[in-house]
Amino acid sequence: MRAIGIVLGLIFAAAAGAQLAAQKSSEAGVTVLVTPQAITTAAKTWNFNIALDTHSQELADDFAKTTVLIDDLGAEYRPAAVEGDKPGGHHRSVVVKFDAGNRVPKALEMRMQRPGEAKPRSFRWQLK
Repeated sequence: MRAIGIVLGLIFAAAAGAQLAAQKSSEAGVTVLVTPQAITTAAKTWNFNIALDTHSQELADDFAKTTVLIDDLGAEYRPAAVEGDKPGGHHRSVVVKFDAGNRVPKALEMRMQRPGEAKPRSFRWQLK
């Protein structure tokens, strides 16, 4: 019976993480859409799908260097991996993976410093 409770808890936690809303930012002619995947204690990585779209410039972002995830206690997480489209072009889609912390934070903020933009773009989610 206890095993069923644990499994149900993991399923509920995964479902809750999967329900985090996508966020969009449109500035300087570039639209960025960030969609978090399951943010759970069971996850080895916290994954974020990032899609960029423009018709005015090449998308040369180096997400491994320009993206940081910050939790509610101020801990910073740097990308462990970036998978997807290579820099260039007008449409790009990548998955940025961060090593999961040992707890699910109450909130997360992703900051992304885009080339040529004065300040980083910020995307925030409340998890608890």
